[in-house]
Amino acid sequence: MNTLVNYVRSLFLVELFRGMGVTGRYLFRSKFTLEYPEERAPQSPRFRGLHAQRRYPNGEERCIACKLCEATCPALAITIEAAPREDGQRRTTRYDIDLFKCIFCGFCEESCPVDAIVESRIYEYHFENREDAVMTKSKLLELGEKYEEQLAADRAVQAAYR
Repeated sequence: MNTLVNYVRSLFLVELFRGMGVTGRYLFRSKFTLEYPEERAPQSPRFRGLHAQRRYPNGEERCIACKLCEATCPALAITIEAAPREDGQRRTTRYDIDLFKCIFCGFCEESCPVDAIVESRIYEYHFENREDAVMTKSKLLELGEKYEEQLAADRAVQAAYR
Protein backbone atom coordinates (compact mmCIF):
# COMPACT_ATOMS: atom_id res chain seq x y z
CA MET A 1 0.00 0.00 0.00
CA ASN A 2 2.80 2.36 0.92
CA THR A 3 4.54 1.70 -2.39
CA LEU A 4 1.36 2.57 -4.28
CA VAL A 5 0.98 5.89 -2.43
CA ASN A 6 4.59 6.81 -3.16
CA TYR A 7 4.11 5.97 -6.83
CA VAL A 8 1.02 8.18 -7.12
CA ARG A 9 2.77 11.04 -5.34
CA SER A 10 5.75 10.83 -7.69
CA LEU A 11 3.45 10.53 -10.72
CA PHE A 12 1.56 13.73 -9.89
CA LEU A 13 4.69 15.59 -8.67
CA VAL A 14 3.18 16.37 -5.25
CA GLU A 15 6.50 17.40 -3.67
CA LEU A 16 7.25 19.76 -6.55
CA PHE A 17 3.92 21.55 -6.25
CA ARG A 18 4.23 21.80 -2.47
CA GLY A 19 7.64 23.43 -2.91
CA MET A 20 6.28 25.80 -5.56
CA GLY A 21 3.47 26.70 -3.13
CA VAL A 22 6.00 27.76 -0.50
CA THR A 23 7.87 29.80 -3.11
CA GLY A 24 4.63 31.43 -4.25
CA ARG A 25 3.67 32.39 -0.70
CA TYR A 26 6.94 34.27 -0.16
CA LEU A 27 7.14 35.74 -3.66
CA PHE A 28 4.96 38.79 -2.99
CA ARG A 29 5.75 39.39 0.70
CA SER A 30 8.07 42.18 1.75
CA LYS A 31 11.69 41.08 1.83
CA PHE A 32 13.63 40.83 5.07
CA THR A 33 17.10 40.94 3.56
CA LEU A 34 19.39 43.74 4.76
CA GLU A 35 21.63 45.65 2.37
CA TYR A 36 24.68 45.16 4.59
CA PRO A 37 26.95 48.18 4.28
CA GLU A 38 24.06 50.65 4.29
CA GLU A 39 21.79 48.83 6.77
CA ARG A 40 22.98 47.25 10.00
CA ALA A 41 21.31 44.40 11.82
CA PRO A 42 20.47 45.11 15.46
CA GLN A 43 22.98 43.71 17.95
CA SER A 44 22.49 42.36 21.41
CA PRO A 45 24.42 44.00 24.25
CA ARG A 46 25.72 40.49 24.95
CA PHE A 47 27.33 40.17 21.50
CA ARG A 48 30.92 38.89 21.68
CA GLY A 49 33.18 40.64 19.20
CA LEU A 50 36.67 42.08 19.32
CA HIS A 51 38.36 42.29 22.74
CA ALA A 52 39.12 45.52 24.60
CA GLN A 53 40.70 46.43 27.93
CA ARG A 54 39.05 48.98 30.17
CA ARG A 55 40.48 51.60 32.50
CA TYR A 56 39.22 53.05 35.75
CA PRO A 57 37.75 56.58 35.60
CA ASN A 58 41.04 57.96 36.97
CA GLY A 59 42.88 56.56 33.92
CA GLU A 60 44.58 53.60 35.58
CA GLU A 61 44.30 50.27 33.80
CA ARG A 62 42.02 47.76 35.48
CA CYS A 63 44.00 44.59 34.86
CA ILE A 64 45.62 43.34 38.08
CA ALA A 65 47.51 40.49 36.37
CA CYS A 66 45.66 37.74 38.21
CA LYS A 67 45.96 35.58 35.06
CA LEU A 68 42.50 34.06 35.48
CA CYS A 69 41.64 34.87 31.88
CA GLU A 70 44.79 33.12 30.69
CA ALA A 71 43.94 30.07 32.78
CA THR A 72 40.32 29.81 31.64
CA CYS A 73 40.99 30.33 27.92
CA PRO A 74 40.23 26.95 26.28
CA ALA A 75 42.14 27.88 23.12
CA LEU A 76 45.25 29.14 24.97
CA ALA A 77 45.04 32.41 23.04
CA ILE A 78 45.98 34.75 25.91
CA THR A 79 49.55 35.40 27.04
CA ILE A 80 50.21 37.51 30.15
CA GLU A 81 53.45 38.63 31.75
CA ALA A 82 53.37 40.65 34.96
CA ALA A 83 55.71 42.66 37.13
CA PRO A 84 55.27 44.62 40.37
CA ARG A 85 55.14 48.41 40.20
CA GLU A 86 56.90 50.88 42.48
CA ASP A 87 53.88 51.05 44.79
CA GLY A 88 53.85 47.26 45.22
CA GLN A 89 50.83 46.51 43.03
CA ARG A 90 51.18 43.93 40.30
CA ARG A 91 50.32 45.01 36.74
CA THR A 92 50.77 43.47 33.32
CA THR A 93 53.81 44.22 31.23
CA ARG A 94 52.56 42.08 28.35
CA TYR A 95 48.98 41.14 27.51
CA ASP A 96 48.51 39.48 24.12
CA ILE A 97 45.48 37.81 22.56
CA ASP A 98 46.06 35.80 19.39
CA LEU A 99 42.85 36.23 17.41
CA PHE A 100 43.69 33.30 15.15
CA LYS A 101 43.46 31.03 18.20
CA CYS A 102 40.61 32.82 19.97
CA ILE A 103 37.18 31.18 19.71
CA PHE A 104 35.33 34.19 21.21
CA CYS A 105 33.78 32.08 23.94
CA GLY A 106 33.70 34.89 26.53
CA PHE A 107 35.34 32.88 29.33
CA CYS A 108 38.05 35.54 29.74
CA GLU A 109 35.39 38.21 30.21
CA GLU A 110 33.45 36.12 32.74
CA SER A 111 36.51 35.17 34.79
CA CYS A 112 37.91 38.70 35.18
CA PRO A 113 37.23 39.94 38.73
CA VAL A 114 37.67 43.64 37.85
CA ASP A 115 36.01 43.75 34.38
CA ALA A 116 39.33 44.60 32.76
CA ILE A 117 38.96 42.48 29.62
CA VAL A 118 35.67 42.70 27.76
CA GLU A 119 34.41 41.70 24.36
CA SER A 120 32.98 44.62 22.44
CA ARG A 121 30.39 44.71 19.67
CA ILE A 122 33.04 45.28 16.99
CA TYR A 123 32.74 42.62 14.30
CA GLU A 124 34.15 44.45 11.30
CA TYR A 125 37.90 43.97 11.39
CA HIS A 126 40.51 42.47 9.10
CA PHE A 127 44.22 41.76 9.06
CA GLU A 128 46.76 42.72 6.43
CA ASN A 129 49.42 40.46 7.89
CA ARG A 130 49.81 37.89 10.67
CA GLU A 131 51.23 40.36 13.20
CA ASP A 132 48.00 42.39 13.14
CA ALA A 133 46.07 39.37 14.41
CA VAL A 134 47.81 39.57 17.79
CA MET A 135 46.04 42.12 19.98
CA THR A 136 48.70 43.67 22.20
CA LYS A 137 48.11 45.52 25.43
CA SER A 138 48.36 48.91 23.72
CA LYS A 139 45.80 47.95 21.04
CA LEU A 140 43.41 46.58 23.66
CA LEU A 141 43.65 49.71 25.81
CA GLU A 142 43.17 51.92 22.74
CA LEU A 143 39.96 50.07 21.83
CA GLY A 144 38.79 50.30 25.42
CA GLU A 145 39.28 54.07 25.49
CA LYS A 146 37.58 54.54 22.15
CA TYR A 147 34.44 52.54 23.02
CA GLU A 148 34.27 53.05 26.81
CA GLU A 149 30.74 54.47 26.83
CA GLN A 150 29.31 51.55 24.89
CA LEU A 151 31.29 49.00 26.92
CA ALA A 152 30.09 50.47 30.21
CA ALA A 153 26.47 50.47 29.01
CA ASP A 154 26.77 46.87 27.83
CA ARG A 155 28.27 45.79 31.16
CA ALA A 156 25.33 47.40 32.98
CA VAL A 157 22.87 45.44 30.83
CA GLN A 158 24.81 42.21 31.32
CA ALA A 159 24.73 42.70 35.09
CA ALA A 160 20.93 42.38 34.89
CA TYR A 161 21.32 38.88 33.40
CA ARG A 162 23.57 37.66 36.22
